[in-house]
Amino acid sequence: MKIALISDLHSNRPALEAVFADIESQGVTRIGCLGDIIGYGPEPEWCIDQVMERCEWSIMGNHDEALFAGASDFNSYARSAMTYTRKRLKPRWYRGAAPKKRWSWLRGLPTSHREDRFLFVHGSPRNPVREYVLSTDGILNPTKLRGVFEAYEGVCLAGHTHQPGVFWPDLRFQGLGGADEMIFELPKDEQFFLNVGSVGQPRDGDNRACYAILEGERITWRRVVYDYRVTMERILGISELPEVLARRLSVGR
Repeated sequence: MKIALISDLHSNRPALEAVFADIESQGVTRIGCLGDIIGYGPEPEWCIDQVMERCEWSIMGNHDEALFAGASDFNSYARSAMTYTRKRLKPRWYRGAAPKKRWSWLRGLPTSHREDRFLFVHGSPRNPVREYVLSTDGILNPTKLRGVFEAYEGVCLAGHTHQPGVFWPDLRFQGLGGADEMIFELPKDEQFFLNVGSVGQPRDGDNRACYAILEGERITWRRVVYDYRVTMERILGISELPEVLARRLSVGR
């Protein structure tokens, strides 16, 4: 197994373009997507089309689900972005076949994917689409984190929090700490929960895009520089998207 794992693209075309280029430079031909292709950003159509074309498989994220189920539990910024995204994506008879294809494909995304000992979800094994497994849960919510580990065997990989790193069953968490790359070994007889990070909207204080490469008994996180200012300008040029969604890209929060 050697597969690049992307997650939380959030309609950020420049970030996804940079990550795809980095994946190619690493000689990786398989790509999987852990959800949240849309939401927050200005270019959902392009991102959906690229994932449909280039990813071997993709699973449902909470923003993908909200396109159909509603965003009542989102904060006001996320709800505004989803209203904008739904307006862009909803099929109309005069828009041709492409919007219908995107809409149908997103609606049909599975909530999980498994290969050998690896379980891929967007959120957690207990709630694949919506449960957050936060980097602070080992300290602030240990009962919850123990319950997450009890819900699966092997290695679980997720996105959702935009906080890349690894959890041990003893509830420790190790993030990237600003590194360009982090390599972590995955012995066959041990259990881990891994977060692959976010391509389109990092939230660990590093504004570079993040993705991971899984190779059976090893995972490598990679940070990729992209011109976030391009995405910022595109967001600021759309009245329906709140300004904060642009500003947060510069600080990775």
